[in-house]
Amino acid sequence: MPIVLGDNQYGKAETHVVRVTKQGATHELKDLNVSVALAGDFAETHLTGDNSKVVPTDTQKNTVFAFARDPIGEIEDFGIRLARHFVSEFASVYRARVAIEERAWARIHVKGNPHDHAFVRQGSEKRLAMVTCTDDGTWVVAGLTDLVVLKSAGSEFHGYVKDRFTTLPETRDRIMATSLAARWRYRDAQADWAKSFAGVRRLLLEAFASKHSLSLQQTLYAMGSAVLEAHPEVAEIRMSMPNKHHFVVDLSPFGLANDNEVFYASDRPYGLIEGTVTRDDSPEPGLAW
Repeated sequence: MPIVLGDNQYGKAETHVVRVTKQGATHELKDLNVSVALAGDFAETHLTGDNSKVVPTDTQKNTVFAFARDPIGEIEDFGIRLARHFVSEFASVYRARVAIEERAWARIHVKGNPHDHAFVRQGSEKRLAMVTCTDDGTWVVAGLTDLVVLKSAGSEFHGYVKDRFTTLPETRDRIMATSLAARWRYRDAQADWAKSFAGVRRLLLEAFASKHSLSLQQTLYAMGSAVLEAHPEVAEIRMSMPNKHHFVVDLSPFGLANDNEVFYASDRPYGLIEGTVTRDDSPEPGLAW
């Protein structure tokens, strides 16, 4: 039976670049984690060790830093510039994929006023962008991850299948919490990235808060539907929502009542709810994801 080389790619992962933009005494901060992956005519380096067509990963790292010398702008634009560079610059590269995580920083306020150049990082949430470029086109996926949300009412879970291993009691009043990861694919490679991201994020939060939930699955669909209804530039959205379980503590052994006020937060095991909300007329995703 013959042995052949299958799909492969390589690149430089997690180049951490911080860009300070100075406008007089006022500074702006961009904090990015950039990963590059290249696919192309690289069979010989696997089969014979011939590296004549290989773009070193160190070169990829240096390219990220060099491109950051110009204004970065929105991370989608930065990813597009990088991905198109690798495809156009090197004949051996037929696909470049650039994935970017951005951490948000806010100005520290001193005596009620924002400081010009002192910042505090805003929690664990990260903004995401992934750009895939080939000779045939460019695809953009945006998103966010580690967005932790919780609602202390307006959530139920009952009517599910039960068998001899079922111990979970039905409830019509529970805490629902998750750490949301969402990615959405744009119809083309041109959009108002900042405005679109802010709008999608706002709708995800609003739908989570306002939808009376009978399951986390129902909430996921409501969140995705809200985004697609309001943002025609988005072709589809994919979400991963781990169920961050909160169990009511039994205080009766201590002669105390507990009307859904004291909870034990369990980090594992956890339910993992995932799904895609898309349009009937959505074009084929191609290599976007």
